[in-house]
Amino acid sequence: MRSDVASLPGSPERPNEDWAAAALPASGRGGTVVLLDGVTPPATDDGCVHSVPWFTARLGGALAELSASRPDVPLSEILSRAIRRTADAHRDTCDLSHVRTPQATVVLVRWDDTRVEHLVLSDSVLLVEAPDGAVRAVLDDRLDRVPDEILRSLEATDRLRNREGGFFTAAADPAVAARAVTGTTPRAEVRSLAALTDGASRWVDLFGAGDWTDCLGVLRKEGSLGLLHRVRALETADERAGGARRWKRHDDATAVYTELSGD
Repeated sequence: MRSDVASLPGSPERPNEDWAAAALPASGRGGTVVLLDGVTPPATDDGCVHSVPWFTARLGGALAELSASRPDVPLSEILSRAIRRTADAHRDTCDLSHVRTPQATVVLVRWDDTRVEHLVLSDSVLLVEAPDGAVRAVLDDRLDRVPDEILRSLEATDRLRNREGGFFTAAADPAVAARAVTGTTPRAEVRSLAALTDGASRWVDLFGAGDWTDCLGVLRKEGSLGLLHRVRALETADERAGGARRWKRHDDATAVYTELSGD
């Protein structure tokens, strides 16, 4: 296995709220990838004394440890246990029922000699490349279905956050794990994987600089940091043109590219 991870903060004035890891089990066979995109809260009370990076570090660490050490447990249950463990770490100090309690999108992938398991929750992206070069994007598109005019309102968005008919993120309720997009692919049908936060996937889904196959090609040739530099260049050009296609000037951007061949 060869894995390449890169992350850039959206602003030097704010901490990077993404979190990523690639791990091999002690046996050296198979592996796991974890990618989180922390949800930036508005500058109002969210009921928690901790930062989003505090939350993503603990949730990400729990996901990496559990997914690598418990191959017998399905990924949805891994996510449920990790959410519960993280919630227990600040249940006594914070109001975890608050709709804006720290939360994150999730991509979780685990593989062994026979299969590749995946889980995607909210708007981060998983790319799965077949040996023939065909690329499949695994998406949770529920947030994309919410009209832009609703997303521009904090109150309207809150009414759909972790609600039926809206969209779901990993926050404090372990039951949300059952809402994730999950699946399994035979190991022989996977050449490589890529996990992207929405700050990195905007190369395709916001700027249209290429399709998902092109994106995988950039990752292979230029590495994860190469893709992120391309995104920053597009953002800068868009800003100079008036920013018609963006909501944020820059966003935290993280990419994990993993080749499974040879593991």
